[in-house]
Amino acid sequence: MSGALTQHADGPVEAPVLARLPTLDRLLPVWIVASMGLGVGLGRAIPSLGNALNAVQIGSVSLPIAVGLLLMMYPVLAKVRYRQLDRVTADRRLLVSSLVLNWIIGPALMFALAWLLLPDLPAYRTGLIIVGLARCIAMVLIWNDLSCGDREAAAVLVAINSAFQIVAFGALGWFYLHVLPEWLGLPQTAAHFSVTTIVVSVLVFLGIPLVAGFFTRAIGTRTRGELWYETRFLPRIGPVALYGLLFTIVVLFALQGHTITANPADVARIAAPLLVYFALMFGGGFALGHRLHLGYAKTATVAFTAAGNNFELAIAVAIGVFGINSGQALAGVVGPLIEVPVLVSLVYVALWLRRRDRTLTTTSRATR
Repeated sequence: MSGALTQHADGPVEAPVLARLPTLDRLLPVWIVASMGLGVGLGRAIPSLGNALNAVQIGSVSLPIAVGLLLMMYPVLAKVRYRQLDRVTADRRLLVSSLVLNWIIGPALMFALAWLLLPDLPAYRTGLIIVGLARCIAMVLIWNDLSCGDREAAAVLVAINSAFQIVAFGALGWFYLHVLPEWLGLPQTAAHFSVTTIVVSVLVFLGIPLVAGFFTRAIGTRTRGELWYETRFLPRIGPVALYGLLFTIVVLFALQGHTITANPADVARIAAPLLVYFALMFGGGFALGHRLHLGYAKTATVAFTAAGNNFELAIAVAIGVFGINSGQALAGVVGPLIEVPVLVSLVYVALWLRRRDRTLTTTSRATR
């Protein structure tokens, strides 16, 4: 991608941010909707395609999806200035607010919405609770970069989420599916989460591109210089992130196209709590960042890391525990169906807020 995924748009405050994005970036919602439609169409037209795409898997995730995610994340992580990470880790307001949003408010909110809006659909309700437990470690880097968020902050928060996922995912699943419902007098769900699935998800979808991005920057800047790396190399690999994103979307919806189109009413029921969840998490994260005077870049990063979810892990866990044809798996699949277009829309909302709110922009420029 040649625009926001290549460099931040830090021009004059008065200039509309969206107008400065290249056509390729401004039309991202069009490409994503087209990719979703293509994927669903392929899945419906070629019934055997799903089996072919799932023939090889990495940690319960289809190999083509894994490849797409790696292509999507590598260019973004190659842009991170790793020498500046101490600037992020020293900001306790940023770290604490992100941890609270991701691991306390996020799962609790999804639990509440699932029970309020899907009281009669236990399988879908359980699937949504699992989605709420899987904090985002992949696509959030794309949304953060498109919104001109803080790349170094995003890298640190994603790494923290990854560590917490390994340690806390199983415990939180037990709490929200068994302990809390028992306390509230609600039906309980028995589920055993594979630690191996969680570890493989983190190592593959974060570990590989993170290591590759770190060494790419280290070797590139040492051998050719910082100027060449920033102005020549990064613009060349930038479009790979977009292609990886679109490829991942096509494959994902090709795998689940029949399931989605065969259950339109169920998809609509599952979508309702997801829409409320994404809006509240993004809005709450943005409001909290503004309240703490984090500046626009870090505020956007906090908001998107709070709103995004690790749908790869959620789908893998739902399939591994309840089966590929389960309602829990369908809820996991509907997650990205709603999340992708909604978070793309929120990128435009964030950029609009950046342009409209002088306080945010002024604080952002003063702190960056």
